[in-house]
Amino acid sequence: MAEFNYSLRSEELAAQKSAFRGRLIAMAAIVPLIAIVTPWPAPLFTVSLIAILSAIGWCAWRIQLSSWDRPWFQYAFVTADCVVVAIATLYPNPLLPVELPPQFGLRFGSFIFFFILLAGLAYVYQPKLVLWGGISAAICWSAGVLLLIAMPETIWRQPYEPSVEALTQLFGNPHFIDVGVRVQEVVVILVVSGLLALAVRRSRAVAVRQANLATERSNLARYFPEKTAEMLAERSNPFSTPSEHNCAVLFADLVGFTTWSERHNPGQTIELLRDVHGILADVIFSHEGTLDKFMGDGLMATFGTPEPTLKDASNALAAMRDMANAFEAWKSAPSNTLANDLKLAIGVHYGPVVIGNIGSEQRLEFAVLGDTVNVASRLEAATREIGCRCLVSRDLVEAAKDEVEANAEGLVAELQPHAPVQLRGRTGKVEVFFLP
Repeated sequence: MAEFNYSLRSEELAAQKSAFRGRLIAMAAIVPLIAIVTPWPAPLFTVSLIAILSAIGWCAWRIQLSSWDRPWFQYAFVTADCVVVAIATLYPNPLLPVELPPQFGLRFGSFIFFFILLAGLAYVYQPKLVLWGGISAAICWSAGVLLLIAMPETIWRQPYEPSVEALTQLFGNPHFIDVGVRVQEVVVILVVSGLLALAVRRSRAVAVRQANLATERSNLARYFPEKTAEMLAERSNPFSTPSEHNCAVLFADLVGFTTWSERHNPGQTIELLRDVHGILADVIFSHEGTLDKFMGDGLMATFGTPEPTLKDASNALAAMRDMANAFEAWKSAPSNTLANDLKLAIGVHYGPVVIGNIGSEQRLEFAVLGDTVNVASRLEAATREIGCRCLVSRDLVEAAKDEVEANAEGLVAELQPHAPVQLRGRTGKVEVFFLP
């Protein structure tokens, strides 16, 4: 849930930033238009209001980035936008060289500037905010028009029996206000805001799906390397049909953990397991491995799942060495005095495995199965008898040597040969190498 909320929040902030940039572009386009159609120095008044609108947009964006943002803040900024636009479109420009009645300003069709605000709100993935923008625009515009109608010199009633001459004289009067047109403007902006709110609701649903995908991808990254997680996220039901190929399987386990846990409290036990699991998981991912599962004080990892690469055996060898060294470095740190009695045992084998989902329709689990998994587990257990940290099969060593691109000679040189060992539950012996 935390990843989902973070992803959705990131989308909303990016949308708010886009809305602010769009506002600046729109304001920049309006300034030269005002300068052309309005005689000087009248544009100075309008440009000052445009600067205020830009400042409101900047404040809305910056506050949403801050930790003290509140949901109602955005509604307040939208209301402020509508108030400023209403003033800019209805209040007589004091710098206009020609003195005109306030009612005459309605003849210029300035109401259309409210739609720029609505267009900007469509970026922010909040349908209610878009709807509120339309309502605020309707209220501010209606309030301004009503104030103009209330002026004593205003004419707003049309004759009961209109004629061409009467209408011509009426519409030519600078104090006349066509109430029917004003009502249409209010109705249209409410309808448009409702339609935009539905469109934004749809866009928000897409953003939520994207946030869900980002969360799922983040969850996959806990088990798979980044490239593998990306591949799985782009596929639909990738494990519906089991697949079989060669891969390296690694088992790691803490030797002496049962005795150690008897002498320590549950809090210390959890803290130690988190530290060890974190160290080992980082090494696995750094060598393009897949963390199959944690098993108490141990884990199982695979190299070459869900799809094989050209360096699976070499990656497994490198991960085995680095895991052993990283554990020893962690255990010997001056700040870590609890794990002196613990040892890390690792067993690795290479061979064919079956990859697919197991379970039922209600509960599925990705699994790697086969004799290769069993042999790797037995090799890890056999380290105790041999007295070594790591034990690998000859199959793994030979596979690493065959991987031309991996240049595994240095890794293989660190291993020492050992007499074939009899693994529990198997009839034949297995040729092995060990890391002291």
